[in-house]
Amino acid sequence: MTRASEPSRRAILAVAVAAAATGTAGPAAAATPARPAEAAPRLVDNRAWTSYADWHGGSAKGTRAVPGVRPGLVIDTPAGKADYPDPHTGKTATWEYATWTSPVHRLAVPATEAIASWNAHTPAGTWLQVDLRGTYSDGTDTPWYVMGRWAAGDQDIKRTSLDGQSDGKSSIWTDTFSIDDAASGLRLVSYRLRLTLHRTPGTKITPTVWRLGVMGSDIPDRFTVPASTPGLAQELDVPRYSQEIHAGQYPEYDSGGEAWCSPTSSQMIIEYWGRKPTAEQLAWVNPDYADPQVCHAARFTYDYQYGGCGNWPFNSAYAATYEDLQGVVTRLGSLTDLETLIAAGIPAITSQSFLKSELTGAGYGTSGHLMTVIGFTADGDVIANDPASPSDQAVRRVYKRREWENIWLRTKRYNASGKVVSGTGGVCYLYFPAHPSERQLKALAAVGIS
Repeated sequence: MTRASEPSRRAILAVAVAAAATGTAGPAAAATPARPAEAAPRLVDNRAWTSYADWHGGSAKGTRAVPGVRPGLVIDTPAGKADYPDPHTGKTATWEYATWTSPVHRLAVPATEAIASWNAHTPAGTWLQVDLRGTYSDGTDTPWYVMGRWAAGDQDIKRTSLDGQSDGKSSIWTDTFSIDDAASGLRLVSYRLRLTLHRTPGTKITPTVWRLGVMGSDIPDRFTVPASTPGLAQELDVPRYSQEIHAGQYPEYDSGGEAWCSPTSSQMIIEYWGRKPTAEQLAWVNPDYADPQVCHAARFTYDYQYGGCGNWPFNSAYAATYEDLQGVVTRLGSLTDLETLIAAGIPAITSQSFLKSELTGAGYGTSGHLMTVIGFTADGDVIANDPASPSDQAVRRVYKRREWENIWLRTKRYNASGKVVSGTGGVCYLYFPAHPSERQLKALAAVGIS
């Protein structure tokens, strides 16, 4: 978590956007069926490439689709070589590369924001880059924007977003494409993605990409949202981890655990699905530290440009490095959507910001914080594993439904200084099996994920 008194990428993004926009189920309790979602206009467009047919579409230069239980894209014959000067190590290395460019996707919801996410295996000596190029509603095109340079490890390159990208109509804010002046009516109406796979020259190793997609959205300005009606009483048995017990540990990763809300939340859900790092993978962590897997998650979600562990796609990509897990970044429209997921055994990681007075029982205020929603009480209140807790035992919290719903779904709020800044508008991460059950597939489809 980033406290309200501390500047963060999310705080910077909030100010900028406000100015511009004036498988196998995890363990679960006995499910109460979720009621059908209330009819409402969809404000989010999700498109993902995941199938063998998907990978055969688009344009390949040196890549090929591979069939199987989990189809993917790999390097076949490299298209060429290129030097990459890593800005975070100061070293330049030569890499073989191959590319795949998606077909044009026309957004069902012309968007003010877009966030890419991907799931991939990048063995040592490999990495990938995801680029987006779109078309505006005025008929002009964006440049090719870098949405992320990523590897599961940190020995070959330092995974990074790329700041400073803009064409005067839109900008990239760490992991988010954003229209600079949403009030002008300009929107992103279509896009293509370009995937560039890299490997050490002369080797046969290759990244494998299983999922690549974008969430585009146009969430209206709102300080409050309509109250939803409770429809589920259920709690999932999700492990509890505190970020606070890691304060001061590994300060090279955003000053240590006090800022690790995102990877701590990610680790909780990864372990809910029965996955965790091996003893060998954790050997680098000081053995005196409790919950070493949280330190591991922080290291391997860290964005060297952003200087933190809160890059949304990097967290979902980290989750997908575990066997047969998928991860996506999306926006949901209501607590009804979360009820639908919980009823199918799928917890969610949500992003919100609030004053101390706006969330009863939290005991803090924040300019950006991730927590894990694990269920709902009989009264409809939100049961959350909140990593901003003093101990693992204290992580489970119950927050008032109306308060929690509003701080999560609003797009505008007043900060502690009385200034109008942005909320996240329902952003969440969803991690789920590579082969969901029929019930899970239906729940995911109901919230726009396929």
